[in-house]
Amino acid sequence: MTAHRSPIRRAAAVAAAATAAVVLAACGGGNDSSAGHDGHAKTSSPTASAAAGQGERNAADISFAKGMIPHHQQAVEMAELAETRSRSAEVKKLAAEIKKAQGPEIKTLSGWLTAWGEEVPEERESGEHAGHSMSGMMTPEEMDRLERSSGRAFDTAFLELMVKHHEGAVEMARTEQSDGAYRPAKDMAGDIVTSQSAEITRMKKLLGEN
Repeated sequence: MTAHRSPIRRAAAVAAAATAAVVLAACGGGNDSSAGHDGHAKTSSPTASAAAGQGERNAADISFAKGMIPHHQQAVEMAELAETRSRSAEVKKLAAEIKKAQGPEIKTLSGWLTAWGEEVPEERESGEHAGHSMSGMMTPEEMDRLERSSGRAFDTAFLELMVKHHEGAVEMARTEQSDGAYRPAKDMAGDIVTSQSAEITRMKKLLGEN
């Protein structure tokens, strides 16, 4: 009987070990599967997908809004100078169009920043703002020179400076198009590229005629 018991015990032990291995594998598989589902949920859950669809803002969107506000404010200030200093009907018309387009965009950009809990740049005063270091922004000296000019001299200075200003805005907008995530901001950037590129062409033509 002893000779028969040992193989039986060995077989039982092997069977028990095999059962334990299956149980452990099942548990391990369950954990791996759970981790996999958890990871999947983090990237593809309905909530995440919905947020992506709405266009969560990123650092580029915030930078675009904070930079474009003072950029637009300066353009509006320059356009307002044209109302009383320009002698060209075409320059006055262009300036009015710039003011009409960029004023509402300033409000929209400010609204985004407020909704995102970000600080809205303060209203510029006399052309002096930290934003003058941004692409295309006029220096305080350039703004003073423009303000002191009138007639044909103003028109030439206005067009030259506004071409530079628009080129800076187009550059900023293209950065938003490539790096931004918030769809409304990217759409605005596209509009800026289209409209201001057309205005640059128009202003260069006026400079040739001036």
